[in-house]
Amino acid sequence: MRRDDFFRIRHMLEAAREAFSFGAGQKRNDLEPDRMRTLSIVKSIEIIGEAAAKVSKETREQFSELPWSDIVAMRNRLIHVYFDIDLERVLDTVNHDLPPLIRSLEKIISSEEGK
Repeated sequence: MRRDDFFRIRHMLEAAREAFSFGAGQKRNDLEPDRMRTLSIVKSIEIIGEAAAKVSKETREQFSELPWSDIVAMRNRLIHVYFDIDLERVLDTVNHDLPPLIRSLEKIISSEEGK
């Protein structure tokens, strides 16, 4: 794996862990009055997508089990439709999509560090 891809995948993992720590178990009613927490979660998910978008095609193909296009699409949605963010969808991402993503990214990093 290219060195810059490794760092981007590490950034994805760090941001995924942050988003999960900020939002795990939260409900929409918890987030609506807490603008700082909401923005922290959204920004972390944006970082995941931004880093994923810059991972090389070769690395994305090597780790094709990751939903690369979905990750980037979520980032694009949050960035470009910032005025109409669906907090239910954001929390669904945090609580259901991030845990398996974190596990996958941890495995990738672990395998690459062992080389």
